[in-house]
Amino acid sequence: MNNSGKIARADVLIAGAGYAGLALAAALARAGLDVALADPAVVRPAPQDPRAFALVPGSRRLLEAVGAWDTIARGAEPVRRMEVSDARLSEVLRPVLLHFDAPDDVDPVAHIAPSPLIRAALFDAAKAAGVRTIPAAVSSYEATGNAVRAELSDGSSLAAALLVGAEGAQSPLRRMANIRTYGWRYDQAGIVTAIEFEHPHEGVAVQHFLEGGPFALLPLPGNRASVVWSERRLNAERLYALPDAEFRAALQARAGGRFGEIALAGPRAMRPLSLQVAANFVAPRLALIGDAAHVTHPIAGQGLNLGFRDVAALAEVIADAARLGGDIGLPDVLTRYESWRRFDTMLMLGAMDSLLKLFLLRSSPARIVRDAGMAAFDRLPGVKAKVMISAAGLSGDVPRLMRGEAL
Repeated sequence: MNNSGKIARADVLIAGAGYAGLALAAALARAGLDVALADPAVVRPAPQDPRAFALVPGSRRLLEAVGAWDTIARGAEPVRRMEVSDARLSEVLRPVLLHFDAPDDVDPVAHIAPSPLIRAALFDAAKAAGVRTIPAAVSSYEATGNAVRAELSDGSSLAAALLVGAEGAQSPLRRMANIRTYGWRYDQAGIVTAIEFEHPHEGVAVQHFLEGGPFALLPLPGNRASVVWSERRLNAERLYALPDAEFRAALQARAGGRFGEIALAGPRAMRPLSLQVAANFVAPRLALIGDAAHVTHPIAGQGLNLGFRDVAALAEVIADAARLGGDIGLPDVLTRYESWRRFDTMLMLGAMDSLLKLFLLRSSPARIVRDAGMAAFDRLPGVKAKVMISAAGLSGDVPRLMRGEAL
């Protein structure tokens, strides 16, 4: 890139070097496309991030395909069992009403991996695939009949057949394209941190549905766990600000005694929780992926996995068009991507929102009906298997990368 007046070119320009942007860049570059990735932070170390993510089998196959999985696997913990309880904070005993086990001969339920590890592995995979990284933001763009021209914050310009917005929930490109969003903020905030257990977790993930919201313990290597803790907003702010000893005590009360005493093992972070979806996932010469297209509550850990499904679908439609010698930014290519992702996204967002609202009903009659339903569902192995396949990202029209196939 330079400021001499000559416009650089690429097949695809991706704005945003988060998980989705990096994964898409690596996938397309490995498929033979010329990919540029623009983000002001692309040359700076990622800030300390206490989050960890559940990577379902479909996402793991995508990460294998883009060359990032071997690095992630060394620091990830396989989940062999998921336990769900519907509890009150005062209850010492919390019976498991619903569980999901991974058969010994197939994929784990998921792998839990720290956020910085996932991003670093994807960054290395993108660089290894030949992706050009540009430490600048897209300041503006103009879509013409056969290309899109982007003006960058470093004063340079770049022309491409397709521009991809992957800059997160506040996507500037989405605003530039005048794409509206729909959704709402929950009266909740999410606290994340890491803890260490007294007793071995043996690859068991636990989710307690408590009065304030879902409280999840996701196993990490070294007998540690990532905590994903949802609370009413004002209470979350109070808890987040507690001194370490009081914060640990509050964590212990919510974790119960399933794995014995806990110790703090990392920093904490907090963010407001919301549901958001873009009215359109595409515009002329533009496609949105990941949080730029949709945001969901972390109740089932599907946010990042939804973004990776976007990546796999968009990579496939682009690669198919390029293989036929076509223009990868034409409306029919982008419409195929949007049609593919819209239904699945809306279905998942609706399911997560309904599940959250169901468990926030704390009256005794609601709890009796809910728990009876969970117990009945737990005794239906065929139905549970279908739910696990869907949550794994392996149901419906699955993109090739998530099936473990090359583009």
